Amino acid sequence: MSTVTLIGTRLASEGTEFVYRGESSACEGCPYRGQCLNLVEGRRYRVTGVRDGTQALDCAVHADASVRAVEVEPAEITANVASRGAYAGSRASLEGPCPHVDCPSHELCEPLGADFDEEYRIAEVQGDPPHEVCHLDRDLTTVTFETTDGG
Repeated sequence: MSTVTLIGTRLASEGTEFVYRGESSACEGCPYRGQCLNLVEGRRYRVTGVRDGTQALDCAVHADASVRAVEVEPAEITANVASRGAYAGSRASLEGPCPHVDCPSHELCEPLGADFDEEYRIAEVQGDPPHEVCHLDRDLTTVTFETTDGG
């Protein structure tokens, strides 16, 4: 189910994904706070529609100084998890931080919108990760976590 919220005008296009970071100190006193601060902090979202006929509203937070009304849904998170026990329907957590930022799997080992101390239900197993060798000697499999609705 989609939620209507306000996001920066530059981000307001269908398919854009972002992680909601919560309230900024610049939000204090803003008349649109209720429409902006209605998402779950730390969750990854995908824009599923831009509201037609809505105007850009002034915003002190976004770089383009304005926001637009959009529809968003929680987005899937693709990640690398330990291969042992990684199957659709099982629960898994991330293996931990990785200092190898040049590795082709880095964004999967530290995906935006997922926390190291949380467990996620696996929706689908993608298979082998994009790296040839894990420099931390981890045996990993690429999976897609189920999206979570609500708060």
